[in-house]
Order: sequence, then C-alpha cells, then structure tokens
Amino acid sequence: MNVHLLIVDDEVLAIEGVKSDLDLNKLGISRLHTAINVRQAKEIFVRERIDILLCDIEMPQGSGFDLLTWVREHHPNTATIFFTSHADFKYAKEALQLGSVDYLLKPVRVTDLENAIRKAQDIINRNSEFNRNSQSHQLWLKHHSFIIERFWVDLINHSIPSQPTAIRGQVELHHIPITEESVFLPILISVQKWRKELNRRDEKILEYALKNSAEEMIIGDGSNGICFHLDRGMLLLIMVANRGTNWGYEHLFRVCEQYIDSCNDYFYCDLSCYFGNAVESYEMAEMVAELRRQDRNNVAFVNQVYLQHDNDTSKPHAKLPALSAVASLMKTATKDAVVHEVETILDSLVKKQGMNADILHQFNQNFTQVVYSFLNLKGIEANQLFGDEESRHISESAGRSIMDMLIWARHAVNKAMIHAEAIKETEKIVQIVKTFISHNLDQDMTREMIADQVFLHPDYLTRIFKKETGYVLSDYIVIEKVKVAKELLSHTDRPVSSIASTLGYTNFSYFTKLFKKHVGLGPMEYRSQNNKDQ
Repeated sequence: MNVHLLIVDDEVLAIEGVKSDLDLNKLGISRLHTAINVRQAKEIFVRERIDILLCDIEMPQGSGFDLLTWVREHHPNTATIFFTSHADFKYAKEALQLGSVDYLLKPVRVTDLENAIRKAQDIINRNSEFNRNSQSHQLWLKHHSFIIERFWVDLINHSIPSQPTAIRGQVELHHIPITEESVFLPILISVQKWRKELNRRDEKILEYALKNSAEEMIIGDGSNGICFHLDRGMLLLIMVANRGTNWGYEHLFRVCEQYIDSCNDYFYCDLSCYFGNAVESYEMAEMVAELRRQDRNNVAFVNQVYLQHDNDTSKPHAKLPALSAVASLMKTATKDAVVHEVETILDSLVKKQGMNADILHQFNQNFTQVVYSFLNLKGIEANQLFGDEESRHISESAGRSIMDMLIWARHAVNKAMIHAEAIKETEKIVQIVKTFISHNLDQDMTREMIADQVFLHPDYLTRIFKKETGYVLSDYIVIEKVKVAKELLSHTDRPVSSIASTLGYTNFSYFTKLFKKHVGLGPMEYRSQNNKDQ
C-alpha cells in the first residue's frame, strides 16, 4: 500500500524516536513527513497527500485537536492517531479506541504504534471501497461532516429559519446532502453526571471520546449519520435515510444500551439517550428542542434509553407536599430522621410519575426555606454557614437531579443541625470567643469579625456573651487589652507608645485616655507606682 504518513510533535527528539522505530517497508509507508507545529502541518497538507496523521495532543502553538478539526474540514479521508505523554489519560486509551482514532501514551511501544497504523490503513481501505446504492447515502459520504454539522447547528439554533424554502437555499448553496426523499432520526445523548472530578480539559477529551464511540457503535459503517457536540456534555446524533425507511428501532435501542454500558465502563459517566421522531429537515429544530426538554425534566433516572412515546408530556405534574414534617423533625429528631423524611417525599413524587425539573426546583426552594427558617430560630446566619465553596457548589447542583437534591439535603441538614446543637453549648461558644480575643489583642477587632468565628449574627453573639459574662463584647475587649497593658507597664521598660501599638492602638492619646478611664491613672503614673522591677 502506498501510504503517506505525517508525524506532528513539538519535540524533535520525539519525532526522531518514532521515525527510528518505524519499519516503513514493513508498514507500506512510501513517504514520511514531519512537522513541529500546527502551521507546518497545514502547509504539508496543502502540498502533499496525507493518508495517516500521527499527532501529539499538547503543543504550544495549537493542540492536536485544533489540527484535527481543520483536517476534518479540508482532508476528511485522512486517518488520525493521537499520542501524548499525559499520564492522567490512561483511562481514555481504550475509550478512544472505540472510535476511528487511536490514542497512544508516550513513550509509544513499537507494537502499539504498528497496530495503530495498521488500524488506520484498514479504515482507509474500508472507506475507499465503501459504496452504497442509496442516493442519500452517496451524498452523505461525499460531503465533509464539518459542513453538514455546521448546517444542523445553525438550523437547530434558528440561524437558519425552519422553513422549507430557507433550508432549500442553504442546501443548494453549501451542497448539503439532503434530497426531497430525505428524512432524519435525531438521538440526543446527554451526560448526566461525571463519576470523578475532572477539569475542563479532561472533560473535553472524554466528550471527544464519547462522540467517537457514538459514531462507531450507533452509526457504524452500515448506516448514514453524523454526531456532533450540541452543548457541554451533550451530543446530537442524526441518522439519515429515505422516506419510508424502516429504522429498526429495536436494534437501535439495544445498540444505545450497549453504548451506555461502554460509557459507564470507559468514560466514568452516567448518561441517557433520547430518541426523537423521524422528521424532515424543517422539523428538526422543534424536535431537538423537545428532546432537550425531556432531558431537562429527567431528574430521576440515569443510564436509560427513551423512545419518543416514553416521554408523555401530558402526564399530570405531581403536587408538592407540605414540608411541615421536615421542619418539625429538624427541631425534635436526629439528622438521619430528617434526611429519611426528605428521601421518602422524593421517592413518593417519583412513583407518582409527576416529577420533573420544575417540580424539583420548587421542592428545593421549599426545602431550603425550611432549613433557613430553622437557622433563623437558632440565630445562625445562613450565608455564614453555607457561604463556603463546597456548600455553594452542592446547592447550585441540587436542581439537576434527585440524586443531587439528596446530596444537598444531607449536606444542609447535617451542617445546620450540628451547628445548632453546638449553639446549645453557650459556655463553649463564649470560651471560643474569649480565646480568639486573647490571641488577637494586637488587632482592631470588630463584633462582625468575632461573630464570623462561631457563625453567629453579631447581635445574637453579643446577647449570649453578655448573658454569660456580664460584659458587653466591646467592653470585654478593652478590659482584656488594659490587663495586658498593666502587665507590660509593671514588668517591662517598653515605651508606652510601643505597648499601645502592640495592643492595636495607633493613636497614643486615645490609648492613654482609655487606660485612665479603666484604671484611674495614666500609663506613666501607673508604671511609676507599680513597676516591680525597680
């Protein structure tokens, strides 16, 4: 086979290492090209035929994914193999192999590289020999998927009006493979939850692998279709056929189930597939909007395949029960009892089949109100208790699904009730405040600063502090500072201005006046009478 191979890597030594490992004659590679960045690679593509692209993912002047996007648009027959030194992506190796692009980790073993190149050659051979009699199929293969993807995205986002005449104009202008006989079956694929923490970069790589896997498993070689990213964590797969085609829903349903199982195993995610009805192009935007609504309202189940008739929007919405029992249990029972009551209510709503995103949102509002009312009774400010990053993240996610709602319920109940229980121990709180004051006598402390240490409202803290100690909080701070000042005046020769500064007073006159008010003598007089080192 007369194969042209291009290696792209910003590390020259890495390129030389791959070149030395390759037996070009054995692999049927007649020409070998190299580039150290995306710009050079594009220049080679312009003047040479490239059959296989072996490309690093991470390069300073444009990533391998950027290059692949360009190659897909301008050279769709090129097969691509990725390789990278990023150790964290070991889990993506098998996943990406489900698609048409292989994924290798550096340092690349010779056998793995040879197998990947042979796999790419098989894809090239299969595509070159692939021939179908269907007019729609021939047109679909003839045009590059990037152009088709852009057309569908514009149509779904209403950049192209959903009118037959407007669509016909775009079809003719861009040679989109749609005929009078074409009908389309949309399948929405939605990631409902990643099972491990991912940064955005890792997430994009896995989304790319999800797309490849969908193309391989659901569209396959024997069907017409395209799969593309519709939104973050959301893919749209569009099957195409002629009017009157038997779509084979049972087979597609089983394939989607297998796809979900594979994604569970390889991509660390839960996801569901939503089948639309077979529609004409001008009906696609409305059908995709309906699939989005179904996904949004699926707050109870994961890893499911839904046919259109499974999503009956005429079902009555569940009636939200009062949460008085939850409020009562928070005052009298244990944390586990409160959470169990929340679980029981949500389970009942799901069984009544009226649960959707709006109902879950309303439930979350009512539940949060119950928790905040409980905190208000205890004199605890909610923003102080739930203002941390973890609490914000959990509360913001509560409306996505029942599982997320339960995570928020456990978090909120545990934190609220534990802190409320701690408030009963007034002596402990007062001791915490006293300790904080004693450790920060060099600071200009405010009520708010001190109240933050025990998550209480300043007014409430002031009340319980005075009840327990007999002192107003601000007076107690002054008294403690004067005590230290008296000790320093009696046992050291430090200047009075230095002592004042040590205690957080930058105004020497104010310190002197305050000291005399509480002691009856000015600082120098007190030192003269009480300096025990004299």
